[in-house]
Amino acid sequence: MIQLNEVSPRDGLQPVKNFVPTEVKIALVRKLHAAGLKRMEVGSFVSPKAIPQMVDTGDVLRAALELDGLESTVLVPNRRGFDAALQGGAHRLGFFMSATEAHNQANLNRSLEDGLHELSALVRDTPADRKIRFNISCVYHCPFEGVVPEDAVARLVDRIAPLHPGMEISLCDTTGNAAPDQVRRVMDRAIREHGSRFAFHGHDTYGMGVANTLAAYEAGCRVFDAAAGGIGGCPYAPGATGNVAMEDVVWAFSRMGIEAGVHWARLLEAADYSAGIEGATPGGRMRGVPAARAA
Repeated sequence: MIQLNEVSPRDGLQPVKNFVPTEVKIALVRKLHAAGLKRMEVGSFVSPKAIPQMVDTGDVLRAALELDGLESTVLVPNRRGFDAALQGGAHRLGFFMSATEAHNQANLNRSLEDGLHELSALVRDTPADRKIRFNISCVYHCPFEGVVPEDAVARLVDRIAPLHPGMEISLCDTTGNAAPDQVRRVMDRAIREHGSRFAFHGHDTYGMGVANTLAAYEAGCRVFDAAAGGIGGCPYAPGATGNVAMEDVVWAFSRMGIEAGVHWARLLEAADYSAGIEGATPGGRMRGVPAARAA
């Protein structure tokens, strides 16, 4: 069994410069849910000055919580975001930091040590009835430091994993520059040393998103992030483009005989809607394959 985590409402829309109306974001969440997706990143409680696009996360979260069977995640970078997420009723809190010093400074304006110290406190303070996702950005490649040494990633995971026994940890290919063999090695090592608690978050900047997702699967990973329509990118990772497209990931797994409980036609409808949002940068292949649409 695999779990798919839809990230277009947050990671997909985060870099869009023009403000996407709240009702459009809510409509996207509803379409994705109607397609059968049961996990979703619906927003981020970050500073509106840093990322204005996420200023209405509270409203989107309220709408998402009305949808039956949907697990709603919001990202939280600090204590203020943590408190807002708890008050808003998010099912899962998404903490995040980078694997490299340079990207952590660019993304969060703090050192790795300071970031880990603050997030450790938030993990400890998370109520027992809330789930946790700990995202590690730039695990495989950093836009400022290049390819990230695998031993350095392993040492960071060694410090994060003991913070909470049930915490999911996502090893993120933020720039889309990972290679499948690298993903397989890093994921395999993490799972061997800390158990089957890891997720993979991939981008498709270099056309390797699906290949890297399948490499993570072969290493034992069973939780995968993707974005309908392939939209997204990191504002603090120069050159990084969209997330691996959810429809491409679903198609690949389906061809392998691995079903994810997603309604194909409705997923394509949601992907078309996502890709058509003004200012979004769509990607992926399946939306443009007539035979796939007819499947």
